[in-house]
Amino acid sequence: MDDGGKQAVPKRADARRNEKTLLDAAAAVFVTAGVEAPLRTIAAKAGVGTATIYRHFPTRADLIVAVYRHQVENLVEAGPVLSAGSASPYEALGRWIDLFVDFVVTKQGLATALQSEDPCFDPLHSYFLERLVPVCTDLVEAATRAGEIEPDQDASDLMLGVGGLCAGAGKSERYDVRRMVRVLVAGLRRVD
Repeated sequence: MDDGGKQAVPKRADARRNEKTLLDAAAAVFVTAGVEAPLRTIAAKAGVGTATIYRHFPTRADLIVAVYRHQVENLVEAGPVLSAGSASPYEALGRWIDLFVDFVVTKQGLATALQSEDPCFDPLHSYFLERLVPVCTDLVEAATRAGEIEPDQDASDLMLGVGGLCAGAGKSERYDVRRMVRVLVAGLRRVD
């Protein structure tokens, strides 16, 4: 129930699709142009008018929070899908880490806003940890049980390591964040 005591009306399928398209477009624009990019750029990428953005997200902060949460939820949903559809738990972990890299690079585009004084951004880091650490933990534990990676790996440490490697993205043309992350993930492999 909402604050008015009325039941929330579920969004129509086309409204959910529009919102997803907007969030995906905003995330892509934030990576290349930052969170202060003109809304018309996001609208053009999404193939909608700016009024549609305002209808879904009345403020820029609402849009930023929604992009962040949308990307986190995409990663949460990807964990079980990759586990079920990959040839091995190690492959599922590697594929999930690739998606995590995409998220972290986008998050760097959001960094200025996320580090601002605006209190609407305060709960996002806890949300990130609460939602993503369990998914990564499940993937790491599955690969460990399968004997594919060394035992006693910590998902939080792995995610922190990936984040550290992603921090160098865009600072040098020679730095290939994906290659560095592949090296990190390969270092988890069990050596017999």
